[in-house]
Amino acid sequence: MSRIGQSPILIPEGVKVSLDGSMVKVSGSNGSLEFNFRKEMIISQNDGLIIVNRASDNPEHKSLHGTTRQMINNMVIGVSKGFSKELEIIGVGYQAQVQGSRLHLQLGFSHDIYFDIPDGIKVTANNRTEINVEGIDKQLVGAVAAKIRSFRPPEPYKGKGIRYKGEHVRSKQGKTVGAK
Repeated sequence: MSRIGQSPILIPEGVKVSLDGSMVKVSGSNGSLEFNFRKEMIISQNDGLIIVNRASDNPEHKSLHGTTRQMINNMVIGVSKGFSKELEIIGVGYQAQVQGSRLHLQLGFSHDIYFDIPDGIKVTANNRTEINVEGIDKQLVGAVAAKIRSFRPPEPYKGKGIRYKGEHVRSKQGKTVGAK
């Protein structure tokens, strides 16, 4: 039995979950999300809990069991609390600012980078060196944060670039001039 899949999902106050065939709709104070799950998964809702079971011990069903449960759990957390990722910019002259629905990045290139913020995501730039990505869809928040980081990932010699807050970047020694 899947250890993650067998644990029930607690539905907090103010979150409404509706099951319709192979569709789960979760709505809360922050918005609503939908997930189309496989028909082999059996989802039941009672007494403020959601329980995910599988039809058989087929290896494919086993692999989907925990994934389906976690997808629904992330939806419940997203509509009630939301998700966020924090990025920090390291480097002289590197900065970010939000202009309407675009993120304007200056990262030491000969040109500025403009990133269009997708719907459902809120991006804020604090102190011009900290970027906060927020939203209700965990996958979309992570994808947007990874895309912003990919514009200038941290380099290993001086550590300049965009990194996740608290990320440790291993630094290399660099060249040394030696005597013969």
